[in-house]
Amino acid sequence: MVMASKPPALVLPDGRPLTRENLGVEIARPTRASVRTIQSGHPAQGLTPQRLAGLLRAAEDGDAVAYYELAEEMEEKDLHYLALLRTRKLAAAQLPMEVEAADSSEQAKGDAQFLKDWLDRDVLQAELFDILDAIGKGVSATEILWNLTSKTWLPKALKWRDPRWFEFDRETGDELLLRGGPEGVGPATPLPAGKFIVHFHPSKSGLPIRSGLARIAAWGYMFKNFAIKDWVTFLERYGHPIRIGKYGPNESEENKAILYRALWELGTDAAAAFPETMNVEFVDRKAGTAPNDLWKSHAEYIDLQLSKAVLGQTSTTDATAGGLGSGQADSHGRVADTIERHDGKVLASTLNRDFVPALIMLNRGPREKYPRIKIERPDAEDIKVTVETAEKLVSMGVKIDGEELRERAGLPAARSDETALKPASQSMPENLPVGASGGQGAPVDAPKAAKAFLGLLKAGNGASQSDIPALQSQEPEREADALSRTTDEALGDWEELIRPAVGSIESLIGECDTIGELQSRLVEVMADMDVSAFTEELARGLFAARVAGLAAPGQG
Repeated sequence: MVMASKPPALVLPDGRPLTRENLGVEIARPTRASVRTIQSGHPAQGLTPQRLAGLLRAAEDGDAVAYYELAEEMEEKDLHYLALLRTRKLAAAQLPMEVEAADSSEQAKGDAQFLKDWLDRDVLQAELFDILDAIGKGVSATEILWNLTSKTWLPKALKWRDPRWFEFDRETGDELLLRGGPEGVGPATPLPAGKFIVHFHPSKSGLPIRSGLARIAAWGYMFKNFAIKDWVTFLERYGHPIRIGKYGPNESEENKAILYRALWELGTDAAAAFPETMNVEFVDRKAGTAPNDLWKSHAEYIDLQLSKAVLGQTSTTDATAGGLGSGQADSHGRVADTIERHDGKVLASTLNRDFVPALIMLNRGPREKYPRIKIERPDAEDIKVTVETAEKLVSMGVKIDGEELRERAGLPAARSDETALKPASQSMPENLPVGASGGQGAPVDAPKAAKAFLGLLKAGNGASQSDIPALQSQEPEREADALSRTTDEALGDWEELIRPAVGSIESLIGECDTIGELQSRLVEVMADMDVSAFTEELARGLFAARVAGLAAPGQG
């Protein structure tokens, strides 16, 4: 009997094997009886420089629980820091996402389409936002919850997991381990293949635990918190008079306590009772001697530094005047674009490493190369210039894909031939003479037409028929009759006929400096125009046209 061999194990590109047992269960779910509890400490309460330094050193040594709790509280208590992180994470999570096939084969295109179909989900943006929690803390772990069926193995959710439930290995500080193992009560274990998207988002070079923005912002958060506490205390006591109680040398402790309690009641209730032998004095002066904007300027200064650390600029978060003039906004905009582009590329590289190979391998089989996710904003393009350039290249014989050009222009494809836009037909002016540009027939050759017209005039004056040039031999492309030859002949020497009439106008143009002066004096020269030659030639033309018309076949 031949035993059926097991199918070969699926191995990710990093060498870790995929196992069905690990994929089908939640490994890092919270439980109250393990280290994975939702209960959290609050190290930000009563934070001092000594406590903060010890907390950060403990994180470097491998115990980062308090550090992650502080990072969480900083986002909850500092509105400015929260707004900065949200702005940066939302900007990266909303970047356009494209899927690029591994090559041009049909198999690679099918893999890319399979990945693209799964990414088309309403919750994807929220899941990317959670993955980008690493911007603040330096690292994030997202568990892939697989929905295993007989046909497909698709993730039903990408679940954010609390970073307190993980730790880095003590040897290299680079590998993220699961605290307590799968059961939550043992030693830390490596993360199973295909189950977690581990995203490192360093703000500086070094160990991942020291590369998060929370570590950089922690000192500013603490000093800003000190300033705000002092500011609130100042505002609470501002304007209240100082109350001073006086008692005699032999006063009993009981009466001293009564006087002290009375002083407090005067500050809150404005009423108190104390022995007649005691004296209370009110000193009318402002509480404190510091300028009233001292703490405000302190807090605003730290906010500006946080804006630079998180977003690289201040123009989009703080309305402050800069020394770059109108170019400040452009300069800050370029910095923001640089950070956004970096965030998108780092996020895409994580998905291409921890998610894409597992999804394709489980559903379509192992591949030498897998499709790639690209998360970036396309470069701005002047589509008008692109279209004009394409039009010129096409006229030169260059072949250009019109469908790709339409997509680059951001225009929808036509649903049918009936709804498709078509080039507008060029309307032809009506009543154009034969041979005129845009009219029917061929354009007139003026010199040849002039010779033909002169021949007609000679024939009308008794000249022999042999003196009339044959227009057909000069324009073989169309058959000319007597009327058309007459018209062409009349157009031949129009410049010589009209020159005596416009000579006086040309002289007037030379004398005038402006159009207005020319218009006002034009009436002066109209009476002096010599149109005799033009009139005589017009009469001859009409006579010749009439003779030609009578001589045409069918005329009586």
